Amino acid sequence: MEFCSKSTLPASFDAYSSCHLCPRSCGCDRSVKTGVCGMTDELRISRVGLHMWEEPCISGSSGSGTIFFTGCNLGCVFCQNHEISRRLSESERGSSSFFALSGRAYTVSEFSDAMLSLEKQGANNINFVTGTHFVPHIVEGVRLARERGLTIPTLYNCGGYESVETIKMLEGSIDIYLPDMKFFSSEISKKYAHAADYFERAKEAIAEMVRQCPEQVFDENGIIQKGVIVRHLMLPGLLFDSKHILDYLCETYGNSITISLMNQYTPMPGVPEELDRPVSSEHYRSMIDHLTLLGQENAFIQEGGTVSESFIPDFE
Repeated sequence: MEFCSKSTLPASFDAYSSCHLCPRSCGCDRSVKTGVCGMTDELRISRVGLHMWEEPCISGSSGSGTIFFTGCNLGCVFCQNHEISRRLSESERGSSSFFALSGRAYTVSEFSDAMLSLEKQGANNINFVTGTHFVPHIVEGVRLARERGLTIPTLYNCGGYESVETIKMLEGSIDIYLPDMKFFSSEISKKYAHAADYFERAKEAIAEMVRQCPEQVFDENGIIQKGVIVRHLMLPGLLFDSKHILDYLCETYGNSITISLMNQYTPMPGVPEELDRPVSSEHYRSMIDHLTLLGQENAFIQEGGTVSESFIPDFE
């Protein structure tokens, strides 16, 4: 049975009628056409399932309960989930046909059922992956799932290109924030993600996340229950950009957050020539050494051999 009809949707769903949920602030009426994210106001999910390859304190031995949303507001040229997240251009907007075969539509009730099902399967948390453009649904879905008995933490897993006002909407609904901080240079973020303002928006968003979750809390098994983990995926040839990001995070937050330094970049078909190679092991080791010099004690690093399509979920 439907949880609510169009006429009884929460007031927060009005955000879809003139969408400013992300920094693109396209103002699109998503009830009648797709926004820059490629999505209408219909909740669309591409994958629900346990995921074993997140950070150890997230996946543990039983897995993270991931819910992958279709669409994305960022559109990185190297995205490993490009088949579900590709951002539409101006000429392509107005139809969601590109995503017709990616995932399916969910009601709020079905969405909350998915969370409860993941908990029953043993998930350590409910992991919302790239849900920026569906935040009103996330807030309402979590509320309903909690009413129905959901007890495990909720986690907001995003690309970092967020609006502070949208992150404020999540307060009380999200226990753990897992943002990326992808780029420092505006030239680089413009070139690879069409977002010259990426660092400024990510900086503001992470500050709000830390305000909401200022301390890290773990259970007796080392599984995170509350806090902020910031990921940085190193890209080939961009060593100094990575250094600036680590400098900023350590100088601003120190060990009140955890930094996840990732070397799993996997070149996708069609990436620019300069990105068509893995990250140098020497560059990755130098950034690990740099984190140590900065005094960062709360950090995850990856061992060699992580460049593999095994990290890419199956969306079929």
